[in-house]
Formats: sequence, structure tokens, C-alpha cells
Amino acid sequence: MDRTKELMNRALMDSLVSGYERHIPSIQLPDPKDRHIVAAAIQAKADAIVTFNLKDFPLAILRPLNLEAIHPDDFLTFQFDLNEATVIQAATAICRRLRNPRRSGAEYLDILLAQRLPKIVTALRPYEEIIQTSR
Repeated sequence: MDRTKELMNRALMDSLVSGYERHIPSIQLPDPKDRHIVAAAIQAKADAIVTFNLKDFPLAILRPLNLEAIHPDDFLTFQFDLNEATVIQAATAICRRLRNPRRSGAEYLDILLAQRLPKIVTALRPYEEIIQTSR
């Protein structure tokens, strides 16, 4: 396993999908270089692809495959609506790992805002002191 895959699998347990290649030829997307993503989602029996690149994953193509493309901000907001405490704990853990330099909860949320995640930032903003002080 190459180093990138090893790091990814360590960060996101069971994130690697194998055997997806057989699906690639049957997938038609605006950008053919994205076919492997849909193929991996099919192989993994996923419900959704979380991506900023929504335009290259049209619903008309994904719907028959029982897939949808979801913007990361919407995905994170859905998770927050399902379980606020878990998302706050995750945000706290991520903020804690930012060490060079250390970041306050407000600074961490500003980073998320700069990454085009305004909905989850709005949801987390009332908890910025918890995120900051849980170091």
C-alpha cells in the first residue's frame, strides 16, 4: 500500500475501496476523470458522494445509480442536525490537532468559513468557546 493510501486509511478507517474498476466503463460523466469516484461509490454501496464539485456529478446520472452528490457544507450540517454533540466533539478534536500555530475555536471556525462551509460554521459558532477551551 503506498504512503498516501496508508495515511488515508489511518485517518478514515475502511476508506479504501477496491474492485471498483469494473464499473468505470459504464459511467458517463461531464468529466471522465471523475468516473472512478462514482465507481467506488457503487462498489461501496454508498448513498452519496460528498464533493464541492457538484456540477460534475449531475443528479440525472447519479439518481439511477441510487446516488446523490452532496456539498460538504450540507453533509456536515445534516450530521449536526442528527447529533450536535458528536459534531461538536469532532470539531473540538480537529481544532486540538491544529498546533502550528494553535488556534482558538473562533479561528478554527474562520478556517472552515474560508473553506466554503458557512452553514456548519453558523451551527457551530455558539460553541466556539467549548471548541477552544477543550484542549
